[in-house]
Amino acid sequence: MNSKRTLFLVEVAIFTALALLLDILPISFKIWAQGGSVSFAMIPVFIVAFRWGIKGGLLSGFLWGVLQVATGTAYVLEPLQGFIDYAIAFTVLGFAGLFAKKIQEAVKSGESKTYLTYITLGVFVGSALRFVAHYVAGIVFFGSAVEGQPAWLYSLIYNASYMVPSFIISTVIVFFLFHKQPRTLLNAA
Repeated sequence: MNSKRTLFLVEVAIFTALALLLDILPISFKIWAQGGSVSFAMIPVFIVAFRWGIKGGLLSGFLWGVLQVATGTAYVLEPLQGFIDYAIAFTVLGFAGLFAKKIQEAVKSGESKTYLTYITLGVFVGSALRFVAHYVAGIVFFGSAVEGQPAWLYSLIYNASYMVPSFIISTVIVFFLFHKQPRTLLNAA
């Protein structure tokens, strides 16, 4: 096995484990009854996506979702809901890797406004796709916990209440990491 592939696999494993650790540590805000939390846990997946591209991001996100189910930290009512809320929702975070090359080029050339823009777009795409998966699962499997409120509105409010803050936190921290330690985070994706 060549050294670049080995590095890829090691980084995916380490950052995926870090995502799980950040998700279960008490530093995340887990006040939602049916899963969801405002946490730093998406950040390692975004780092993998920006270092290794879409392939690394999708793999890391998928493994994080699987690990949540395997460790019992997932909130699963039935198999299809678990698949949407964990396998799909966390895998699609990796689509942030669509912007990996643009981010790395901007970091190398010192264009901080450009890489901030692409980091924001990448984190937004990954977060938005994760939101859509949770939103659909919420409508189909959870309905409405508030009498008289449509399931679509309940799912929108419920999922946006933790995804929007998580998107903002992830954007700020990932940008800060790239801005302060750009060489450490660069890779030939």
